[in-house]
Amino acid sequence: MQKVYYNRMKKAHVLPLVLIIPLTLLPVTASTPASPRQQPTSRPIKTATLDAHDGLTVAADPWLSAERYKSAFPKKSPYTAGVLAIKMNFRNDSDDSIKIGIERIRLSLTFDENNRQELPALSSELLADAVLHPRIKSSKSRLPLPIPTSPGGRDKHWQEYQKIAEDAGLHASVIAPHTSVEGLLYFDLQGQFDLLSNARLYIPDLLSLEKNRSLMYFDLDLSHPSSH
Repeated sequence: MQKVYYNRMKKAHVLPLVLIIPLTLLPVTASTPASPRQQPTSRPIKTATLDAHDGLTVAADPWLSAERYKSAFPKKSPYTAGVLAIKMNFRNDSDDSIKIGIERIRLSLTFDENNRQELPALSSELLADAVLHPRIKSSKSRLPLPIPTSPGGRDKHWQEYQKIAEDAGLHASVIAPHTSVEGLLYFDLQGQFDLLSNARLYIPDLLSLEKNRSLMYFDLDLSHPSSH
């Protein structure tokens, strides 16, 4: 399998703590309306890992108990299929719209100093495949983790589950000024949730649209996940 690596010029400062940050309600810029998933930046962020720079705050909260999936997935949980959901919150306190390259976000797993793998997030289609058509577990080495592919069998139940996953997922790629967006990212860990003890979430593609300026990447340490 081809591994993807990125040149990380500077390690961002990460606070691996549960933080509650009061925010001041600011009006949304009239020329850049928020999508239905975007909210004014008035609610506090409660999370496991948080970092901020360039007017953007990014928070990541890995869901590491079956209980946490029940409200979003009341019937079949991604967790029981070995898939990790990470609740993401992007808060834009700047005066510019910020575009996120969601397809380039990677979960970076370190097995040892010589072995590292970066997993892309699952689409809602691939999540439905992983949950409804799980692979037969292998006794082989867990490195590298397989890249998910569709095994077929996409019937009415699959379509319903894909819709649930899409609704809960993160898919708003542009954040209007003074708004926030949130949603889930899904990563197929094949049930090996202990890998999160040495994992980071890498977000390399961020662009300030009005200024046409790339922002510094985010590199979030997920080794201290939330227990709530």
